[in-house]
Amino acid sequence: MALWLSVVPAQAHGFSSTVYVDLSAPATGHVRAELGLEYDLLVVSAADYEKDDPLFKAGTAAFDGGDATKQAQALTAHDASVLKYVTQRFDIKADGQACTPKQQGDFTIQQREGVPYAFLVLDYECPKADAHEVRSGLFPDSETYVKGTKTIVTYDLDLQTGSSALDSAHPSFSTHQAWTERFWEFFRLGAEHLLTGLDHILFLLALIAGSRRLREIVLAATTFTLAHSVTFILAALGVVHVSPSFIEPVIALSIAVVAGWHLWRLWRRGRLATDLETESRSHLSLDRAGWTRLGVVFCFGLVHGIGFAGALGIQQAWSWTLLWSLLVFNVGIETVQLGLIAITFPLLAVLRHRAPTVALWTTGAIAAGVTVAGLVWFVQRL
Repeated sequence: MALWLSVVPAQAHGFSSTVYVDLSAPATGHVRAELGLEYDLLVVSAADYEKDDPLFKAGTAAFDGGDATKQAQALTAHDASVLKYVTQRFDIKADGQACTPKQQGDFTIQQREGVPYAFLVLDYECPKADAHEVRSGLFPDSETYVKGTKTIVTYDLDLQTGSSALDSAHPSFSTHQAWTERFWEFFRLGAEHLLTGLDHILFLLALIAGSRRLREIVLAATTFTLAHSVTFILAALGVVHVSPSFIEPVIALSIAVVAGWHLWRLWRRGRLATDLETESRSHLSLDRAGWTRLGVVFCFGLVHGIGFAGALGIQQAWSWTLLWSLLVFNVGIETVQLGLIAITFPLLAVLRHRAPTVALWTTGAIAAGVTVAGLVWFVQRL
C-alpha cells in the first residue's frame, strides 16, 4: 500500500479513502453503478477477505510496477474475490428488497489524485419500486491502516437527481431523502474536512498569526472559501484540470508562503508589524499590504480548490449533479473557519494588547513552525 506522509484529501490513503459511485437507471428494474476504488486498498482488502494470497501477490506486484494493464489483469484474474468483497459491502435495495448485482465489462484503471483507482460497473437487477436505498460499508477492514472512508454518490434514479456522502456514521441513504438531509451530509463533510485536515488547519493558523485586525482574518478566510467555489464551477465547466503532481506541491508551498509572509514582516518592521502601513479610505480598512495579501490568499484558494475538486470527483461528467453539494461542502468549511477564528483571534488580540512583545514572539513561533511544515511537505510531494 502506498505510504502517506500528510493529512490532505489528495493523499488521503493511509488514513482515509474516498470511493466514488455514479448511479443511473438504464432500464426499468435495473440500476447501473459505476464504482471507483483505490486500487491498492481494494487488492489488500479483497485478498484478506477471501484469503486470496495470489491476488495479493499479483496485485501488489502490479501496483509496485505502476503498470495499469497488469493491475487490471490482476483484478480480472481474481474477479470472484474482488466482486464478492465489493458486493458484500456495497448494496442497493428497492423498497426494502435486495437487488442482485452482476458485473458489466472489464475492470479499468485510472489515475485519480496521483494514485491508481480501479473502476468497475455493476448492473443491479431490482424489483419494481418507487425508491432505492443505497448502503456502503467499503473500507476500512482488518488491515487497520485505513481509519475511515467517504463514499461520494451521485445518482439519477426514481425521477430524482442528487448526491450523497456516506461514511461509517451514516452508511446509507434513500433516493427520496429530503434536501435538508443532503445539505447536512455535505455541510458535515466540509466541517470534518477542515477539522481533520492538518494542512488546512495550518494554513488557517498562518492566516490568523499574520492578520493585524479581525476584519483582515475574516476577509482572508472568506476569500479563501470563495476561491474554492470559483474553482469548483470552473472544474464543472471543464475549464480547469491540473495534474495532482503539480497541485499538491503548490498547496504545500502556499502554506509556507503565507506563514513566511508574517515572518518577513516581523523581520522588516519588528514591533510595528501589526500596524497598518498607511491610512486606508476604503470601507474594508485594508492598506496596500492587506490588499496584496488578500490577492495572494485568493490565488492560493484557487489552487487548494483544484485539489478539493479532484479529490471529490467534480471533474467528472456528472460534476453538475455534485456541484451544489460541494458548494454546501464549502459552506461547512467556512462555518468552521469562522468558528475557529472567533475562538482564537480574540485571545491573540488580548495578548497583543497586554503583552505586545510576547504576542510577537508567539505569532513568530507559530509562523516559523508552519513555514517549516509547509516546506517539508513541499519537498516530500515533489
